Amino acid sequence: MTDPTATPAAAPTAATPPAATLPATTPTAGTPAAGTPAAGTPAAAATPAAARPAPVRPWVQRLRRIGGPRRNPVATIVWFVVLLALTAVILYPLVWLGFATFKPSSEFGHNFALVPWDATIANFKKVLRGIAGVPLSRFFLNSLLVACLAVVGTLASASMAAYAFARIKFPGAGIFFTGMIGTLLLPFHVIIIPQYIMFNKMGFIDTYVPLVLGKFLACEAFFVFLMVQFVRNIPRDLDEAARIDGAGHPRIFLSIILPLLRPALITSAIFAFIWSWNDFLSPLIYLTSPEHYTLPVALRLFNDATSSSDYGATVAASFVALVPVLLFFLFFQRFLIEGVATQGLKG
Repeated sequence: MTDPTATPAAAPTAATPPAATLPATTPTAGTPAAGTPAAGTPAAAATPAAARPAPVRPWVQRLRRIGGPRRNPVATIVWFVVLLALTAVILYPLVWLGFATFKPSSEFGHNFALVPWDATIANFKKVLRGIAGVPLSRFFLNSLLVACLAVVGTLASASMAAYAFARIKFPGAGIFFTGMIGTLLLPFHVIIIPQYIMFNKMGFIDTYVPLVLGKFLACEAFFVFLMVQFVRNIPRDLDEAARIDGAGHPRIFLSIILPLLRPALITSAIFAFIWSWNDFLSPLIYLTSPEHYTLPVALRLFNDATSSSDYGATVAASFVALVPVLLFFLFFQRFLIEGVATQGLKG
């Protein structure tokens, strides 16, 4: 039997506000409110200690963002040790060359250690004086002239040839491009004699023309192929927009394609400079006067000028010849990486 004094529960109606808007009811005696600890219970017992994460210091958060996911410290140490060992193996010949420049010629063949027994700077004095009556500065300027002309000729001719193969449709384009790629498989020694006969009849022996003429005629198939692949990745919409504005092929090449070719141009310039600077066979064949020699050919004079080879002067001259190449590469290496990385991007 029900209590007649009990108040019946009101049925929920549409006018009843949501539970979130109803005022909180006062808890009855002996019943703790929700979310509050019971009487006589410490406040820390309401929230377990394991549920509260320890605060992370700001510098630890920055390190985690920089370092990425946490790695095994043992594997990291082993990895760095292997990298340092490989770096030491690669750089040791260069370090040995630097110390060997201070060794007298008598120590070569006897002292295989890194540090010389009797250090001297006589090798550099002898190199700076030159050989065969020609100072070292003359050899240096000759190599610099040939290398700079090779860079200018390679960039100018290879970029124009690449634009022609990649953007201009003409009869036999595929055949010419295939033939150009085929020249990469042709050994240089096969064409030495025909080239020498041709330049000899033209009167270009003992000049720099045989060394740089091919650079201005797009004969470097490697650089042409490199730039062709780069130009093909440039969207043709840029060409079409310029053509609508009335631009022809010269204007499109100079104003649109050439600025976008900067990574490929710098990559080609680095390789062209290094290859031309280190070239020994071509200057040896076409140059006959010592005052026209480049540095690689001049290095041979320190071993052939007298009956006994001067190894100390040869090593010192080799180190001096290596410095410009290292500086050139270190200055342009970021552009080289950019040019290699953008080869995989499709516009």
